[in-house]
Amino acid sequence: MFNNLSDRITASLKGLRGHGRLTEADVDKTVREIRRALLDADVAVPVVREFASRVREKALSEEVSKALNPAQQVVKIVHGELVEILGGASGSLTFAKNPPTVIMLAGLQGAGKTTLAGKLAKWLKDEGHTPMLVAADLQRPNAVNQLQIVGERAGVTVFAPEPGNGVGDPVLVAMNGVSTAQFQQHDVVIVDTAGRLGIDEEMMQQARDIRDAVNPHETLFVVDAMIGQDAANVAQAFRDGVGFTGVVLSKLDGDARGGAALSITGVTERPILFASTGENLDDFERFHPDRMANRILDMGDVLTLIEQAEKNFDQAQAEKMAQKLASDEDFTLDDFLVQMQQLKNMGSLKKMLGMLPGAAQFRAQLDQFDERDITRVEAMIQSMTPAERQDPKLINGSRRARIAKGSGTTVTEINQLLERFKQAQQMMRSMKRGGGMGGGMPAMPGMPGMGMGKKSRGKAQAGKKGKKSRSGNPAKRAAEEKAAAQRSANAGGSAFAPPSLPQGGSAANLDDVELPDALKKMFGK
Repeated sequence: MFNNLSDRITASLKGLRGHGRLTEADVDKTVREIRRALLDADVAVPVVREFASRVREKALSEEVSKALNPAQQVVKIVHGELVEILGGASGSLTFAKNPPTVIMLAGLQGAGKTTLAGKLAKWLKDEGHTPMLVAADLQRPNAVNQLQIVGERAGVTVFAPEPGNGVGDPVLVAMNGVSTAQFQQHDVVIVDTAGRLGIDEEMMQQARDIRDAVNPHETLFVVDAMIGQDAANVAQAFRDGVGFTGVVLSKLDGDARGGAALSITGVTERPILFASTGENLDDFERFHPDRMANRILDMGDVLTLIEQAEKNFDQAQAEKMAQKLASDEDFTLDDFLVQMQQLKNMGSLKKMLGMLPGAAQFRAQLDQFDERDITRVEAMIQSMTPAERQDPKLINGSRRARIAKGSGTTVTEINQLLERFKQAQQMMRSMKRGGGMGGGMPAMPGMPGMGMGKKSRGKAQAGKKGKKSRSGNPAKRAAEEKAAAQRSANAGGSAFAPPSLPQGGSAANLDDVELPDALKKMFGK
């Protein structure tokens, strides 16, 4: 959603690079470009005006003018102000001391309240709660039936005593739903209410009546992130007419310009608590202003990536693989298939790669990446016999033709899979000998461009052979050994660790972000 805004803001900030000292004209030009980018992204005018004013004031401060790298200081200022207009600190739900906690959803028709009710219920269920959905939207055709289907997919109870389609009293349904949840010992109740195509007094009155009847602990305003500047006006009307404690952004994966996310908190002074990022029930996450600001400035969202990895992490499989690496057993296609399936369980690979710092420069290649390549690799490996998966050397010409026919692929694709798997196997052997990753990430056989090329293999072998220089010049040899030691120190830590942060604590110099060699190979860098 923020692609265009991100490109324009980062381009304007890059224009400051190389300036040993920033003049007032430099700052004014940058702030003017950022202001235009925000206005083009449908951010509310009062929010843009205040944002630009604060950035200009801080960028012209004495602290920035005396900094060794003033451009990085300006990026830090822009990042901080983006975090501020997005709400500052991350918000969270308030749970009742005496359950059940009542959460009421409000918003316009078409904002995605019913689907979002199911996503929120599943998220709460995964967090250890026992939510129940209440179908109090009795006006929109098939709204009750839709909530029942969504609830069934989420694996939660749905209270729906009325058929809807204009039949029934939504206030009575909401009250009975809370009573039933308390009797059945559900600790959270999510009340789905009716919306309209536009703001009207009838809708507001019904929402107020439900609010007064059930006295919700949280009233969440669901807003379509694609409606642009009008989101701020609608949010203000709901705040004044009904009142709400937090905002949920739906359709954040759309191609709109993102003004809603940047306007609502500034206009309503209510935090954004959650964001819906896709069509699946799992495409739902807590909203973190600092992480969203990182995405806008193309600094990546490594923390969310780690959380997704931990959520889908199979400890037993990891321990089994660690034991295998410690023993003399070789890495097989069965092992690779398990790793591919775990990667697939984490969600969209394209979305995960997009969370890496500096991913904007590979956006065109990411858009062309076909997620179905992972499924094709699974099909190829599953079309092999157990013996072939254990020892790929058994796969001769006739076997390749059989595997290709069984998986609906071509012999060429089978050859590519086996070649890249061979590279991955060699890398795993190197890791067993203590050679490490050599600066790259594990090859993913069968996925176009993801295998290690000759250049990457050369780096891996160089890392394996040691750090000593072969130069006959003592000064040059000492310098090379020092650089090699520095690279080795930087290579430690988590595989998900972000790049080193420059002065000021933010990844300001965006061009200096380094991706793993295998990703560079994938994108032709």
